[in-house]
Amino acid sequence: MLPVTVIGELQDIVGRDNVIIDSHRTMAYECDAYVAEKFMPSAVIFPETTEQVAAAVRCLGKAGVPFLPRGAGTGLSGGATPLNHEVVISLAKMDKLLDIDYENRRATVQPGFVNLRLTKHMAAQGYYYAPDPSSQSVCTIGGNFAENSGGSHCLKYGVTTNHVVAAEVVLPSGDVVTVGEAYGDAVGYDLLGVLVGSEGTLGITTAITVKILPRPEAVKTILAYFDHVDEASQTVSDIISNGIVPAACEMMDQLAMQAVDKSMYHVGYPEDIEAVLLLEVDGLAASVEDSVQRVSAVCAQNHVRAFRTAHDDTERALWWNSRKMAFPAIGQISPDYLVQDGVIPRTKLSAVLKRVGELSAEFGLRVANVFHAGDGNLHPLICYDARIPGQLQQAMSLGQRILEVCVDMGGSITGEHGVGIEKIGHMAYMFSGADLEAQQGLRQVFNPEGLCNAGKVIPLPGACVESRTQTKGRPPVLQSGETEGMVAVGGETVGPGPA
Repeated sequence: MLPVTVIGELQDIVGRDNVIIDSHRTMAYECDAYVAEKFMPSAVIFPETTEQVAAAVRCLGKAGVPFLPRGAGTGLSGGATPLNHEVVISLAKMDKLLDIDYENRRATVQPGFVNLRLTKHMAAQGYYYAPDPSSQSVCTIGGNFAENSGGSHCLKYGVTTNHVVAAEVVLPSGDVVTVGEAYGDAVGYDLLGVLVGSEGTLGITTAITVKILPRPEAVKTILAYFDHVDEASQTVSDIISNGIVPAACEMMDQLAMQAVDKSMYHVGYPEDIEAVLLLEVDGLAASVEDSVQRVSAVCAQNHVRAFRTAHDDTERALWWNSRKMAFPAIGQISPDYLVQDGVIPRTKLSAVLKRVGELSAEFGLRVANVFHAGDGNLHPLICYDARIPGQLQQAMSLGQRILEVCVDMGGSITGEHGVGIEKIGHMAYMFSGADLEAQQGLRQVFNPEGLCNAGKVIPLPGACVESRTQTKGRPPVLQSGETEGMVAVGGETVGPGPA
């Protein structure tokens, strides 16, 4: 069980008020936004400095107690779920803007700093932070670092790894290291590149330096309505092949449009179209006008029904809020839903969406499609009702089949949501045994005792794609080197299985 001496030492490190062990309070940390699987943590602590994080990690490592970092809990693949009843190290109180350098276009933040706050802080000076996940009003830059999050504008500007230049990291040993360079290129191995997107399995980030950008001179936002998904999909490919790189290129199908129009962000999408494209072009004013005309011509070639540009910032904000709130809006049309996250070549959009429709009919579950069409990052939203026995497992199986289609089409099982526990079985579908062994070897270098976020990302040898649904609720098998033992949850002694 979690020794009383460890609890006392953690309280000495972060303060008594920053340690919670009461099960009624720790229950809030039993999962992230992937709610299909839940496990109780043994405790939750709230450090406020790098030194406190390092001391807590050393304390837990010495006692052989597993731990994991957590940001805002908006992750969608179970990366922050305490699968082995870890001590959750919440970074929510590490939420300060540490430094901003407009002249050299750099900002340094603590991991709990909310993504959108950075852009809002710099707005008056004409700067912004480019990565913009749909959850940017609540997700943290530390969480974005862990998942290598993208967003609507990653087509032109790239994902988190393209904007992070340096980071301070507490390793699972408790040592503190700095990787990358705030200015100029780092010398030696690209350890920063290894850590971004590692889902908290290699260490805990405590400070992050990112690039900031001046706002473009002009921005034009476009809605294009299409009678058929095929026409919208072809438009996406044609825009890119014509040498036009929009800042963003998003697509929603009719079911997704119905959902968002039932929310507070009602646009009034036609009920008889199959797809809408939300496009944005930015840059110098003269080039933006030219790009709009070229995009309009491509849309016309593909039989666009209507082509609209936002009249003002208010209309532009409405359109973007409609898109960014599409995930929660699905709650307007379904009691429950699963969010998937696969990647395909954009030239395969029509074929993959057709196959998703066939699978939807086969499983008898509706699927709403909302995605970053420009870079082929799909987000099928699988609608189900958890009150109906077996429907959750059915929805998870449908999600697995969709990911297999993505891989079979030359794509990937994730574009920005990560692997976590949700997709760990699919790693063996996408990678060879040698590939996975190499990745596990890298993890062992950083995390040799296996205490830091165990059981995530890399599957055990022999894991299969069906493992998560067929063994739902089983005690997790710890990876090589990980500590197996008993922990105390809310005063109750339990094993490494689900609470």
